[in-house]
Amino acid sequence: MEATELIKKVRKIEIRTRGLSKQLFSGEYHSTFKGRGMAFSEVREYHFGDDIRAIDWNVTARFNHPYIKIFEEERELTVILMVDVSSSENFGTKLQFKKDLITELCAILAFSAIQNNDKIGVIFFSDKIEKFIPPKKGRTHILRIISELIEFKPSHKKTDIAQALRYLINVIKKRSIVFVISDFIDNGFEDALKISSKKHDTIAMQIYDYRETEIPDVGMIFTQDAESGQFKWIDTSNRAIRKNYTDWWNSKQSRLKELFAKSKVDVVKIRADESYIKPLMNFFRMRESRK
Repeated sequence: MEATELIKKVRKIEIRTRGLSKQLFSGEYHSTFKGRGMAFSEVREYHFGDDIRAIDWNVTARFNHPYIKIFEEERELTVILMVDVSSSENFGTKLQFKKDLITELCAILAFSAIQNNDKIGVIFFSDKIEKFIPPKKGRTHILRIISELIEFKPSHKKTDIAQALRYLINVIKKRSIVFVISDFIDNGFEDALKISSKKHDTIAMQIYDYRETEIPDVGMIFTQDAESGQFKWIDTSNRAIRKNYTDWWNSKQSRLKELFAKSKVDVVKIRADESYIKPLMNFFRMRESRK
């Protein structure tokens, strides 16, 4: 992609997502992800009604008058976006590809984070760690992230969520807010997810397309698995084939729901052919209501 075209795309996404972030999500984000502790700010003279447990005895002794310590909430947090860039994300049947939706979601979260004075970093993964952008602040940093999301070409096609989570655990030492953004069409990441959720505030954002939930009755179709590259003819007029696929999808969703619940991981499910505003707002409000 030429530089001028890339700049236009980045700017278009910035205008759309930054506006949405300011108008809709910044307050919800701020309420949901508050600082995790209190930090010393200053001392001031004791006023009637102040908590005597906050008295700074050293300063009080020095000035022969009571002073108390003032603490403020530690606002700065670190947000990590774990972005699945495997080939299954290059799928979409109506409004957009899953990849395009992921780009917008990451931009929304990134702008919400910097408005909250938080750092944000990104881990791109397939069945290997494709790229790591360390957490930083600032608009320039976010525009770099958006550019990478638009232009990045992974070297591998398959998915390994477990490996990505193990990398996260090893690289990010400070407790962070982690959004795992994927279609979660993978297996074997149960243990890694449980460990991640104990160390970090881990949220699963499942991105899927309506056509992944069922097969339409359109006769014989020639398909290709995006990750394995295998081709296959499917007779979609066969009711048993359609039912088996739907049963597989529903079973997969049930297992994921159980896994997320056991791992104490919140989940946001967003369809690529629908607006992401309502699911995100519901997520923020659900988190706020639990406090």
